[in-house]
Amino acid sequence: MKILGVIPARYASTRLPGKPLADICGKTLVQRVYERASRSSLLDRLVVATDDERILKAVRVFGGEAVLTSPDHPNGTCRVAEAAGMFEGDIVLNIQGDEPLLDPLMIAETAKVLLDDESAHSSTLCVPVANAALLGDPSVVKVVRDLRGFALYFSRFPIPFLRSEEGAPPVYEHVGIYGFRREFLDLYVTLPPTPLSLAESLEQLKILEHGYSMKVAVTAAKKQGPSVDTREDLEAVRRIVCTNKGMGIVAAEAESCEKEEL
Repeated sequence: MKILGVIPARYASTRLPGKPLADICGKTLVQRVYERASRSSLLDRLVVATDDERILKAVRVFGGEAVLTSPDHPNGTCRVAEAAGMFEGDIVLNIQGDEPLLDPLMIAETAKVLLDDESAHSSTLCVPVANAALLGDPSVVKVVRDLRGFALYFSRFPIPFLRSEEGAPPVYEHVGIYGFRREFLDLYVTLPPTPLSLAESLEQLKILEHGYSMKVAVTAAKKQGPSVDTREDLEAVRRIVCTNKGMGIVAAEAESCEKEEL
């Protein structure tokens, strides 16, 4: 099976306009995402899907591949689907364009869910919530799974409700990387919006509400830092990359690549 990775990169952002071109210690955000994703040996091809000529040019300048897509897409997955139509790929990965500290191991994990389980229409990842303070943060999306690992629900609200701490299951934070079988991705973009996906502002809920499946693997990788949604996130990532902490990330990245080869 061929695996295509697509990084959606929209110029307009409500909280941080021009985010993909934001400088992070001498490289743009989109370049850092691209370079980390390209470390995954499972990808047969990696491309940036953008709505802006400036991003297109910037990606090509650093040697990446990019295509121009419609500015009218309602979400990143629809942008990914348009770009995917230009290339071969049995499995298409939506690699979020705001993850400059992405661990390449997560790309392999997301793809392998679909390679190992033919019943799954789509895939994603989660990680146990390590900080209790994050439970009430609506920007931290939580997920609950069934006994086979399929998503039951995603929410910005803390789920599940733990009536008793004894024997309680872990609370999982959703990690925003998605895998799709090609035929399901083509179907997904035709599905109308759903009440819960609109209420929570979580596009993945549309999949569940229409009766399709998303399998969620618990990642073995460690989150190295925040995704970039705000100016504060951007500054936090700059501090990580531009200080000695960045050396730890390089080491962790190399270790993840070794695990992926296994």
